[in-house]
Amino acid sequence: MKKILVLLISLFIGAGICCAGPVDIDYNDGIYHIVLKGDKVKKKVRVYASPNLVTNEEVHKQSGALLTINAGYFDPQNSKTVSYVTMGSQTVEDPMFNENLYSNALLRKNLSKILNRTEFRVVECDNKYKYEIVPHKTPVDFACTVMEAVQGGPLILPKLQLEEEFFVVKDGDKVVRESSSVLHKVARTILGIKDGDLHILIITDEHPMDMYEVQALCKQLGFERAMALDGGSSTSMNYKDKYSVVSTKGDGAGRMLKSFIMVYK
Repeated sequence: MKKILVLLISLFIGAGICCAGPVDIDYNDGIYHIVLKGDKVKKKVRVYASPNLVTNEEVHKQSGALLTINAGYFDPQNSKTVSYVTMGSQTVEDPMFNENLYSNALLRKNLSKILNRTEFRVVECDNKYKYEIVPHKTPVDFACTVMEAVQGGPLILPKLQLEEEFFVVKDGDKVVRESSSVLHKVARTILGIKDGDLHILIITDEHPMDMYEVQALCKQLGFERAMALDGGSSTSMNYKDKYSVVSTKGDGAGRMLKSFIMVYK
């Protein structure tokens, strides 16, 4: 497996990863940089929440999508969502129905922060589409509709919101609680917006980063806004039937997940 991975990486570095219409994919030093270019592709971006936990590869194959990546957070204890999910302008997953958020006193105390974590949106305004990265409770512009959305977090740019979104809890200067390994070097799935285009970073186990390093990379790439999705062992990407990325943590088959972002042909 390691030899195959090394061979693939050498091929990517030597020849690059070719674009497919509005989808450009580049690989460098353990990081895939995917760019969805132009306005036409915005109508082809979809969010999907599975009734049962499934792998990224399973959803990719069943949907026939061009590109599939992992998306929002979920509770592995009961398979229920910890992130809001909107499909076709309808909210299909609501973390307020996850009883585990209420049974834990600390989570219950900070529920308002969890429920307002940053989300990615595809918004339709007078038959024109745009991407947004905003807190969940941000109102949509007049005469606009949120068509697709999935919550993740934390917000990375323009400001890293670790405490505001309850990913870090501090007692003075001391960190007493950390979620999603935001302060540790792990694989990441990151979204950024630049000049109206959507950028996706799949930061693999070959080049793990903490959230401060991710923020520095997003600034370097010139993103105007950026956010994290679920990461670590959840980090997954499938492109056509050519490229597949899963975290090497675990059995290497890919973690069972709840929600996904897909781009259709």
